[in-house]
Amino acid sequence: MNETTGTYARQDGLSLHTRTWTPDGEPQRSLLIVHGLGEHSGRWEHVADFFVDRGYAVAAFDLCCHGRSAGTRAYVPSFDDFVDDVEGVVESGLIRTDIPWVLYAHSLGGLIGALYLAEDRPHPDAGVLSAPALDADVPAALRLGVQILGRITPKLAMDSSVKGEQLSRDEAVGEAYFADPLVYTKVTTRLGLEMLGAQDRSHELIANIDTPTLVIHGGDDPLVPPSASAPLAAVDSVERKVYPGLRHEMHNEPEQIQVLSEVAAWLDDTLA
Repeated sequence: MNETTGTYARQDGLSLHTRTWTPDGEPQRSLLIVHGLGEHSGRWEHVADFFVDRGYAVAAFDLCCHGRSAGTRAYVPSFDDFVDDVEGVVESGLIRTDIPWVLYAHSLGGLIGALYLAEDRPHPDAGVLSAPALDADVPAALRLGVQILGRITPKLAMDSSVKGEQLSRDEAVGEAYFADPLVYTKVTTRLGLEMLGAQDRSHELIANIDTPTLVIHGGDDPLVPPSASAPLAAVDSVERKVYPGLRHEMHNEPEQIQVLSEVAAWLDDTLA
């Protein structure tokens, strides 16, 4: 597997860190990864390796305000910035679109991906949404607080309260997560406000998704409840699968090869 890093410069000058992984031979397909809240594209290298071994050229980037990308940590003025960045990266040529290509988006990335697929943008040939955060269990008082503070003190950072055991049953995953200097475990009030608004908007838009899309969700996901992705099952172009006993990062669970193999098999059938 060949890995290359680089940058994508947005029109406003903000720089996003990019990665590509390619097979030794000519790729038959390509895949763009959009990661989750607080993490970065480097945590997805093993997933990239899995798909590279199957003939994919894989690309990823650190979302703005995440990882090695520029921007105030965990702050975004508008959720549309995230969705626009996916389109910008696609149009930049980082991902091969002259061959069948796939959008693989997880958690916060899954919310971004759902909006991307539902809007008038350059669509992939197939989509995979992993634990897409189309909803959240937010107490009414906290929701109200975020709606107020997100406007008054938008860059106020609060602990995300993520725990290692919520990510995976493999303890090493949580240990590596919190030891990773590029992982950020706080969320600004503005990002929280923008996520709530995007979740509300997604419920109105997901019926527009006409790209063949696989939704996967861990049945014991304590961060994004499986009910969050349930509305997607009613969309004609979507197939949804819930994995009993698995937690938030199915690609980091002990059953990760089974999950990724089933995703790859679905893509084989869909892209054929």
